[in-house]
Parts: sequence; C-alpha cells; structure tokens
Amino acid sequence: MSFSPTPVCPTGSRSVQEQREKWERKRARTARAMVQTEQKYCQQLELVNTYFVEILKAKGTLRQDIRESIFSSITDIHSVNQTLLVRLEKGDFGRGFDDFCPHLHHYVTYVDNIQNASKVLALQVKKNKAFRRFKKLQESRPEFHNVKLEDLLPLPIQRIQQYKHFLRDLTENTSPDYPEFQPLSRSVKAVSEVSQRIQDNARSHDNHLQLRRVQKLLKGRKTKVVAPGRWYLREGWLRTVPPKGAEAKPKMFFLFSDVLLQAKPCHALHPTNGDKFAGQRVYPLKDCAVDKVFGHTKSQGGLLSLTFPKAKLLLMSSDQEDINDWYCSLSSAVGQLKSRNTVVHQRDDLTPSTSRHTPSAGAEGSVSKRMKLTEGPAESEPARSSCVIL
Repeated sequence: MSFSPTPVCPTGSRSVQEQREKWERKRARTARAMVQTEQKYCQQLELVNTYFVEILKAKGTLRQDIRESIFSSITDIHSVNQTLLVRLEKGDFGRGFDDFCPHLHHYVTYVDNIQNASKVLALQVKKNKAFRRFKKLQESRPEFHNVKLEDLLPLPIQRIQQYKHFLRDLTENTSPDYPEFQPLSRSVKAVSEVSQRIQDNARSHDNHLQLRRVQKLLKGRKTKVVAPGRWYLREGWLRTVPPKGAEAKPKMFFLFSDVLLQAKPCHALHPTNGDKFAGQRVYPLKDCAVDKVFGHTKSQGGLLSLTFPKAKLLLMSSDQEDINDWYCSLSSAVGQLKSRNTVVHQRDDLTPSTSRHTPSAGAEGSVSKRMKLTEGPAESEPARSSCVIL
C-alpha cells in the first residue's frame, strides 16, 4: 500500500504522478533506514543483555542493587524493541509503533537513571577489581568490535532522538487519508515527549555541574551556591562604580536565576585559595530593577544600574557587546523571576509578615535562610571572609 499523500497543488497529471513518486521515494528511504538502524540497535542491546546483564546476574559479580543502578530497564527495552523490529521488518510501521509507544515508560525509567548509571559504572570500574576484569574481558569479544560498555549504555537515549526524526519523516510523507497516518501521528507525539524529557534532564544535569563548579571556585562554605530550583546563567568580570566617585574596581559576578553573586579574587599567593574567589555580596533579584545608564563611557562599553530594595549597584564594562549581554541576561532573569513569583507575591500580601517589623539585621537573616545563603558581616568588617545578602 502506498503512503504517498495527495499533492496540495496539482498542476497536471504528470506533475501529480511525479510528486507522488517523490514522496514515495522519501518514505521508502526513511523506512529502509529505520529498519536497518533498528536491526543494529537490537543487536547492540542484545550484547549488553547477554554478555553483561545475564552473566553478571548468574556470576554474582555485582550486587543486585548495583547491577540495576547501572543497567536499569535495558532488559525490558530490549524485549519491546525485538517485538517492534519484527513489525518494522514486515513494513507495519503505523500499528507497530502504536503498540510500541505504551511501553515507552521503560525508556522514561532509563532516561531518568542514565546519569546515575554513569556514576555507578565509573565507581565500580575504579574500585571493583573483579568487575573491572570482567568488563575488560567481555569488551574484548569480537562481537563488540572494540566498543566499550560506556558507549553502549547511552544507546536507548540516542535511539529515542532517532525515532523522533524517523517518525516525523514518515508522517510527512503519508497521506492523512491512509489508516497509517493517525498511529504515526500519535507515535510522533509520544516519542517527542520522551525526547523532551531527555533534553530537560540533560539541561538539569549540566546546570547542576555548573553550580558545583562555581561552588568549588568560592573559598569556604559560607556562600551556598547549590540550591533547589536555582539555574546558572552566566559569569564574568565587571567594574563596580562607587557612589562617591572613587576608582571603579573589577569584581567577578555570577548570575543565577534568583540571585547575583559578587566576588573578589583571593590573594594569588595564598597556599590553598590562590585560584579561588571570596564571596562579598549576594543580591536577590526578586525586586531588582535593571536600567542602562548612558553618557558615561563615550560609546565604549556601558554602565548598568541595578536597584534593590536596600542597595544600588552600578556596573561598568568597556566592552559594549559584553555590557549588552549582561543587560539582556539580567533583565531576562528578573522578568522570569517576577513572572514565576506572581502568585507568591499575592499570597504574601495577604499574610502578615513579622519580618517587616523587625530590624534590618533580622530581615537579612530571614532572607539568608530563605535563599540558603549564609548571612555575613557588613562590608565594614573586611577581616572576615563571608558573604552579605542585600
């Protein structure tokens, strides 16, 4: 049965036939590529299940919880994909994927565990001598073609992305009048949702690594960077302009989704912190106003004004592109934060807050607890290394 859609703008019987043949060729190429890649994918899944999961289970080289942490739902994935392969080889793409998609929860389980799987595998390779020898032996088999287990574990993640593109191509070259069109359309939607989950998990993991990196750049533990719901946005050097005309001093700034962190470099000759920064100020972005100030840099760079409820910050850069990027990043962060907190603001307006009637130090302590950033001394106490929340 042909999957070719009826042309939208026929210009004659010859052109209609040519267009149909073009769509049919595209569909045939996509179908052929999907079957061929599915065959290879199932072979690779079988390698993992046969030479790792099943043998490890029989030998007891790894505890069950460790084995499940590494391989997760890959056995279930292998099973459902073997069934899918049979359907694809018969050319039954629409109903084949329609029956496959209800089992995508095995992929969701695998997707959510993949970062943990990589960590556990690396730890076992490092500390478990018996497993390290076993892994090396299995990977040396001719069936593996010098492919490592670390390269095989991400395959289900990669396959979901491939399914999304294959299914879109098939759907675009299938007429809505054919019965295969609806199941293919449903499959595109279901697979795209899992694909989006993969992207979200990857972004979240990368963000966590960025937060941890910044945390390691800061000396001591007083400034808490890693916090639930916080996103790293950018970092860089800017000059802070004092209010009384003193010299503008370069500071390192780290911008997150909810706060702006100001830091200064530690002394280069410090035995342990020479390459680190000391946190000075944490500016919550909740009630921040961001403005550009013109006429101060003679078109070279620019000046930003950040106004907070208890402070005002002037930031300068001689790089026009850099200051523009900072302005866009800060404005976007403030705007998104205010948008997310609209409901919270309304609730706070209706709920009495005792912190509004306490001295400023208490208010700062409340903010410190809320932001999970430790309150430090005022700027007039430079001898102590800590971070002030404004």
